[in-house]
Amino acid sequence: MRKYFAFTFGALYMLFFAIPFPMLIYYSVNSEFDVTTLKDKDPWLALILVSVSVGLWLIVLIGYFRKWILQIFISKRNIERLKTKGVSREAKILSAVKTSKPNAKLNTYELELSFKNLADTEITSKTTITDAKPHQRRFEVGKKLTLVLNREAKEAPHFVIATTEVGIDIVKVTLILLVWLLFVAAVLGYYVYSYQTESYGMGWRFMSFGHPLMVCPMVLLFFRYLLKFIYTKLTGLNGGSSLIKFKGVKTWAKLIRASQTGTYINEQPEIRFELEYTDNKHHVHRNSLKKVIGLLELDITKQEQIEIFYLPENPNQIAFAGDLNTID
Repeated sequence: MRKYFAFTFGALYMLFFAIPFPMLIYYSVNSEFDVTTLKDKDPWLALILVSVSVGLWLIVLIGYFRKWILQIFISKRNIERLKTKGVSREAKILSAVKTSKPNAKLNTYELELSFKNLADTEITSKTTITDAKPHQRRFEVGKKLTLVLNREAKEAPHFVIATTEVGIDIVKVTLILLVWLLFVAAVLGYYVYSYQTESYGMGWRFMSFGHPLMVCPMVLLFFRYLLKFIYTKLTGLNGGSSLIKFKGVKTWAKLIRASQTGTYINEQPEIRFELEYTDNKHHVHRNSLKKVIGLLELDITKQEQIEIFYLPENPNQIAFAGDLNTID
């Protein structure tokens, strides 16, 4: 619950600086704007700026549509395909935490599972399951269940429980779609409002680089990539990390050297680890990884060996074994 409130507060905080804040700055600065200066502005430049702003908003809106709505149907299709074409594995339940409310109709559990990946390396991963048959007590610590692993392991879901039944909550999807349409309507309405209140019969000449129609989508896109960058730096994970976890081989790497890169995130230093390890073909590799380390975890830089995963088909692609536990 605390994480939920922290996420909600963070989202609202960023939303304020992405939309209301640029508007407040723009209209406070332009409150005494001289209308006569509009005729001296280049109309072609104004049209270019309008086109760029439309393009930016399209990127934002299409991205949200894909993430909020289309991804639901893509995930359903992927799960159905995974169940028929995936690789079967037996998993042991290491922990089962009930996350549903006491008065909920169905019990929901967060399970921590131990099973072999596609390279037969033992890994652990978490998943959330809704138990429609609680009387069977299938999801208790120590019990085993059957998983189906994604052969490609490039995108979620990386695995599902073999008995999983997938469906779509039409009511929820409809509500999300309405929210997205309201967002689209608000953007279109703001274009109309801006034109009616700022053009003064001179077209789009009022458009500038500092106009909210330009700044707001740029800030939204900036936050999107900033959060992805921070997540990558803090965890040391990237787009290929799931591939390494579910298709990789675990081994011990010798720590040759650990040095600071000079980058700090939240006052925590980024460390470059230079590692040496041997693959399953007895070839020796030297490689490096960068990761932001907490001040209380700096003892890792003094270890002689660190456990890593590497891809058998590309042994230079590696990740810390401990970091991969966050990938489900």
